[in-house]
Amino acid sequence: MKPQLISNSDIPLSEFSTKRAIEQVKIISKKPHYVGSEYHDEVANYLQIELQKLGLETSVQEGYSFTEKGILTKSKNILARIKGANSNKALMLLSHYDSAPNSYSLGASDAGSGVAAILESVRAFVYNKTVHKNDIIIMFSDAEELGLNGATLFVTQHSWAKEVGLVINFEARGSSGPSYMFMETNSGNAGLAKEFEAAHTLHPVSNSLFYSIYKLMPNFTDLTVFREVGNIQGYNFAFIDDHYNYHTAQDDINHLEKNSLSHQGEYLMPLLNYFSNANLNATQTHDEAVYFTIPFTIISYPFDWVLPMVIIALVLLLFLVFVGIGKRILSFKEIMKGFIPLLGSLIASGLIAFLGWKTLLLLYPQYNDLLNGFTYNGHNYIAAFVLLSLAICFAFYHYYSIKKRTMNHFVGPLFVWICINVGFAFFLKGGGFLIIPAFAGLIMLGTFVLTQKSKWTLNLFLSIPALLLIAPFIQMFPIGLGLKVLFGSAILTVLTFGLLLPIFGSFVRKGLTSIILFILAIGFFAKAHYYSGYEMGKAKSNSLVYLFDADKNKSYWATYDTNLDNWTKEYLGQNPRAANEINTFPLPSKYKSGFSYMAYAPMKKIAKPTIEFLKDSFVGANRFLKIRITPNRKVNRYDIFANEHIVIQNFKANGMSLTGQKTSKYERKGKLLLSYYVVDQIPLELEFNVPASSVLDMHLIESSFDLLNNPLFSISKRANWMMPTPFVLTDAVLLQQKITPSLIPINTIEVNNTLLNPVLTDTINGEN
Repeated sequence: MKPQLISNSDIPLSEFSTKRAIEQVKIISKKPHYVGSEYHDEVANYLQIELQKLGLETSVQEGYSFTEKGILTKSKNILARIKGANSNKALMLLSHYDSAPNSYSLGASDAGSGVAAILESVRAFVYNKTVHKNDIIIMFSDAEELGLNGATLFVTQHSWAKEVGLVINFEARGSSGPSYMFMETNSGNAGLAKEFEAAHTLHPVSNSLFYSIYKLMPNFTDLTVFREVGNIQGYNFAFIDDHYNYHTAQDDINHLEKNSLSHQGEYLMPLLNYFSNANLNATQTHDEAVYFTIPFTIISYPFDWVLPMVIIALVLLLFLVFVGIGKRILSFKEIMKGFIPLLGSLIASGLIAFLGWKTLLLLYPQYNDLLNGFTYNGHNYIAAFVLLSLAICFAFYHYYSIKKRTMNHFVGPLFVWICINVGFAFFLKGGGFLIIPAFAGLIMLGTFVLTQKSKWTLNLFLSIPALLLIAPFIQMFPIGLGLKVLFGSAILTVLTFGLLLPIFGSFVRKGLTSIILFILAIGFFAKAHYYSGYEMGKAKSNSLVYLFDADKNKSYWATYDTNLDNWTKEYLGQNPRAANEINTFPLPSKYKSGFSYMAYAPMKKIAKPTIEFLKDSFVGANRFLKIRITPNRKVNRYDIFANEHIVIQNFKANGMSLTGQKTSKYERKGKLLLSYYVVDQIPLELEFNVPASSVLDMHLIESSFDLLNNPLFSISKRANWMMPTPFVLTDAVLLQQKITPSLIPINTIEVNNTLLNPVLTDTINGEN
């Protein structure tokens, strides 16, 4: 449940105002502000000024960080601190202020909304002169979108990092919907759950199944760095609906849902008031808890209860069946017959949804343009397949179940749900709360066995747990994971229907209900078809890059798109070639996308970088190198590649070693060594050693994000129903070049068993 937006015109200064927060987002998201862009520094300065207006002393942390993902950049974190009366550990409020590069993202939701929620909450907190014990650190981190570099810089290099006891981090992975709470901890979650409950947030949305799944997946938020590198735990808050706006030019103030921002504020105000005075050590525990939220509160209990609850449920089911058969109101034969409509509905619904989505991708190839897998009409498809699954359920139960046999056939769904919870008990304890709807179903069955009557009113009341705890997953799974998991929503719909069988089984006209639901499903499919095209605000993504291969002296147009439009065809032609020729060095991207099509392009005078070998020496069985790459045009990124068979040792980039590097060997996957996001045109310096027998096989791709406004090009403006493709390097001018010594030695001399290039002798002697 999320709060409804209320009028902010009369909100007193002592309270959180969504309207005031929105004004902050408008300024932050006026222009793209990725690392290295002009507006990035303006946003950083603006945030400092806003904190200073609150009477806070601010500081800026600048420096390089080289994250485990192989991302190097210079970050600028904005910091402020509110002193507490008696602080042992500090509470940190965290959100990042940089926007995603390449795709012209304005960063309104991700994460201007988080920054604004913190600014407005801190303003109210300071205005109220709230007495508090703990220090409060406010951090607006930088370079989160690149590789969590700002958070890494703070955790590894700032003196305050050791004082942080708890982090509250605000994020966004979409532009609407309720804000979900996710915990990050290296130990147990019981303390975090208990303390969150004590803070009394009004509309919490979370559960421990999210937590258990989240722990199994690779996580990429700033809080992940605090947990993994600094062993500091905390809470993530993020809204994820309208995921198609994430990292796109549509992440603007017009697409940000005001209720979602309001929900962030409803979390932070009580949490700030509570944790500013709480014992932050109380969140530390090795105990794990099952938890779930219902309107206005969170409920939790220990993991240790999960298996006993499942065993009790199974024993109770067997007991009720035994008593029911003994009283001749249940029949083993009828119970077994009850599995026919259940399994039939599960198989039919799952297959139709799975194959149906595959078919839709063939009928509407444009759906493949959105890499996140959730289309603009995705909610219509969710509704359509859910209604279709319900229609299938009613059809099966119309033919295979009658009202008098409903409670016999109810045993099957109860047994299946208990078996599912057996799986949770052994493999995913966070889902243990899903035994509660099964217990509600057992009460329905028990009442029938004891009274020989099925009480519709009682059954309706006992259906609430299934609707509160299970039904939300039907919608959330496709939103969070993409429409490819629609079959999961269909299966979950059938399983939920099974738990509600005492309600639906009493329907006399199940066949008619099935027909009505089928017609409604067709209606939603028709609505989805009507909205299957593109328009302004629901744009088609497309991509274009210019690639100059300096070694081959060839130039190319290239795209990542699978469905070309008139804008891309203007450069790639009507029949472009497959891009195999230029996919030798695949650029990093979220979905591991490679170029799809290419065409030869006119040659442009792209200034090559200066490559200097500051050191190139042989000592024993090793070759020691120090290479400087200096841009001679305005660039934004360097991607450095090396033959994957070369063993690289003691690798440093701009003086930084890879965060978390445990051995001298540089661990990498594939050819990519690192991606360096350039700030202030600072050169890239690489220092490392390789076996003397290795052939130095290294390449660079130098990128500038200025294809559309580079004076060397005249690129047509996109139509208003188009936008740059997110998650890939697009709208860029790329230069590809082999890294070789700028001077080829004529001969060498030997000094202390070291072979030297005479041109570089002075430099090497100085280094050694």
